[in-house]
Amino acid sequence: MATFHLQIVTPDRMVLDEDAESIILRTVNGDVCILAHHIDYAAPLGIGEAKVTKADGTERSGVCNGGLLSVNDNTVRVLATTFEWQDEIDIERARRAQNTAEEQLKKLSKRDHEYAIAEAKLKRALARIQASRR
Repeated sequence: MATFHLQIVTPDRMVLDEDAESIILRTVNGDVCILAHHIDYAAPLGIGEAKVTKADGTERSGVCNGGLLSVNDNTVRVLATTFEWQDEIDIERARRAQNTAEEQLKKLSKRDHEYAIAEAKLKRALARIQASRR
């Protein structure tokens, strides 16, 4: 199968820098799948699972939390706020974050600025929990 160069980068580290067959990840408008020779494209990233199929056909899953997806000249860059591979997820920490966020949401009004923050924390925790189960 045809491949493209894929880089996944966070402010802290280079997560991946190699050729791949595909990447599926969540943008703010929904999930997208990028294959080789995709048209040039850019989109803001949402919170959700990411699935990479490497050039050798092996698959690896993770969780991406915000950032930017850029496709240009058969090179794909994921500039993520945070990115964790499935095997890096601390499930107990994710469950604690879920519980904390749910408690905060119960106490806040949707009009409160903190409500949106707690809601984003809950989405991130749930995405991490879901990805760790696969």
